[in-house]
Amino acid sequence: MAPAAKLKKYGMAGIRRLQTEAAVGQLSRKEKKYKLSSLGKNSRFRAYEDSFIWLNEAMVVNACFHSTDPNVGLALSAYHATQKCYMADTGLLITHTFMDRSFTDNELYKAILFDKLDINEGMIMENIVAQMLRQSGHKLYFYSRSDSVNRENHIEIDFLITENKKVSPIEVKSANYRSHSSLNKFRRKFSSKLGTSYILYPKDVMEKEGILHLPLYMAMFL
Repeated sequence: MAPAAKLKKYGMAGIRRLQTEAAVGQLSRKEKKYKLSSLGKNSRFRAYEDSFIWLNEAMVVNACFHSTDPNVGLALSAYHATQKCYMADTGLLITHTFMDRSFTDNELYKAILFDKLDINEGMIMENIVAQMLRQSGHKLYFYSRSDSVNRENHIEIDFLITENKKVSPIEVKSANYRSHSSLNKFRRKFSSKLGTSYILYPKDVMEKEGILHLPLYMAMFL
């Protein structure tokens, strides 16, 4: 359905609801960039740009933009047509995720805390970090490079922030992660521009191989 036809059928509020619901589904994927095709086969960013701006400014979502050339002025290389849409409220994300199941709120959160649900924990952890970074005053940026010919050239960095005139990459990992190949490749490629590299994960503080590992909750101090 064309954007104009969708607008006539659903209204602007309905379009924004569809965009929000699509954002929830796409956060569960390995590569969390928002796919406009979820809104329609021939969807183009310019047709929905105002709605994305509204969702971000209304604090329904935390938009995270693709920085194509990481530098201190991340906004200068931000490509707004490629973005990730984190929910501004992680509790709302969880509610949307399980809206088709018959849980009461207490049952749902208890099941998550005690690991009784088959759920993409990475999605929730990234959303929590995005929420904390925004609360700390950071605008959200990420870095991504794909190479369909050589997978070794693929890089995906969850978040980028600036500290002391340098760029600091942030990766969010689960407790059982074993490698951080994207972060290693990113550090080699942009070594002259980088400050501290961070991994946020559900374990204790540790510095290893020049990377500062911090518990998730310490994202609020970055």
